[in-house]
Amino acid sequence: MNAPVRLGAFGLGLAALFAGTYAVAAAVVPDSAVEDRLAATEPEHDMDMETDMEDHGGHEADPVRGLSIEQDGYLMSEVSAPAETGTEGTLAFGITAPGGEALSEYTVSHEKELHLIVVRADGAEFRHVHPVFDGTTWSLPWSWDQPGTYRVFADFVPGDAAEELDVTLSQTFEVAGDYTPRADNPVTRTASVDGFDVTLTGDLAAGATTELTVEVTKDGAPVTTLEPYLGAWGHLVALREGDLGYLHVHPEGDEPEPGTTSGPGIVFATAAPTEGRYLLYLDFQVDGQVHTAPFVLDTDGTEPQSTESESPHGHDGTDSHDD
Repeated sequence: MNAPVRLGAFGLGLAALFAGTYAVAAAVVPDSAVEDRLAATEPEHDMDMETDMEDHGGHEADPVRGLSIEQDGYLMSEVSAPAETGTEGTLAFGITAPGGEALSEYTVSHEKELHLIVVRADGAEFRHVHPVFDGTTWSLPWSWDQPGTYRVFADFVPGDAAEELDVTLSQTFEVAGDYTPRADNPVTRTASVDGFDVTLTGDLAAGATTELTVEVTKDGAPVTTLEPYLGAWGHLVALREGDLGYLHVHPEGDEPEPGTTSGPGIVFATAAPTEGRYLLYLDFQVDGQVHTAPFVLDTDGTEPQSTESESPHGHDGTDSHDD
């Protein structure tokens, strides 16, 4: 028998063998058993994942914002401001819409059309203010207290979008002068500002939303005269150390009625997108005056080594805030 004939016979033999094996298997293992086995090995419904999400605040962390001059087609122009400390001037910038024209429509969010956050790269200087808009440019009177590299954030909701869209854009600005950047921001849950003592409880968790609670006291007594500020009992800005990624922080509870007071506690839902250290700045208002208390937290829940209430940022709460 020649080689092709031998190979052909061999192939027919294998086919017969496989057919016989399949027939035996079908007889021994019924289809219903196979289906049950496949069902047992399929991934179950994500109930464990849903439960885990509920245990960590109900939804995943919002994406980090404010790392770019552009988001969703909205673009922040170069910032103009005094180039050195001790010089009175104007801080100004513009926002363009996806089509390239100046964005002229803004949706009011927390009682303002745009929130301006200015922070030094090492976290040592912080301001939350609200510029005025002339139809093309946002601006406000400005001077710098300290030299250094600053990040200028514009946080707003564009009024021309088809659906509500949170946008945070940022530019870097250099202020001339000699300075030594802060080497470290140690973890701290307490701050003293303008005679008030503020304590933060709760932890950050990477990839989930958790609750943080701040409590305000003065001379050892709870402060129950917190006033509504920008439609809430307080506002918390959270920035990721290293790149100053801007986090979306939500005050919990209903919007307070004008003329009412509360305290001493304020609760926030805070989303930490990654492991790391975060710089947090609380704005609260008493007797018409806004005060800023800084904190530093790690996502691993590390406790501070010291309980001293001195601010790690060197911020004394005297930065100006507009109403």
